[in-house]
Amino acid sequence: MEGAIASASVRYLSPAWMDAARRAIADSEDLRVGTAGIRLTIEYVATGVPVATGAPGGTVCWHISIEDGRVELAEGGADRFDLRLSAAYDTAARIARGELGAQRAFVEGRLRVGGDLSLLIHHQKALSTLDDALAGVRSETTYA
Repeated sequence: MEGAIASASVRYLSPAWMDAARRAIADSEDLRVGTAGIRLTIEYVATGVPVATGAPGGTVCWHISIEDGRVELAEGGADRFDLRLSAAYDTAARIARGELGAQRAFVEGRLRVGGDLSLLIHHQKALSTLDDALAGVRSETTYA
């Protein structure tokens, strides 16, 4: 399976999850093709992250940079971002599990979006390809 991870499971937002997501992104040819010609950096922030995730707890920040088919995930904040998505851990985990749509979370005020919101619509197909690339990781993820 493309993007599959070696271990039985990883905890959401843990260093092992970040590594698995990074590998899945790097291994996806569909993602390279789907993001050709796009330049976009999305920063993600989850607050209230439990220490049980294996992450330091508190606030966890990571970003995905797309540069003409080259897609990279890095821990920490971006030097410059086009979009920033912020949510409490419980909301972020529900979105990641597919239990809560990001649009609904946004409308309900549980997902905060900063930057140029039009980019979400303009790059919807590429962002869907990113979601597909992470499907294998998502299926192996556990939540604290």
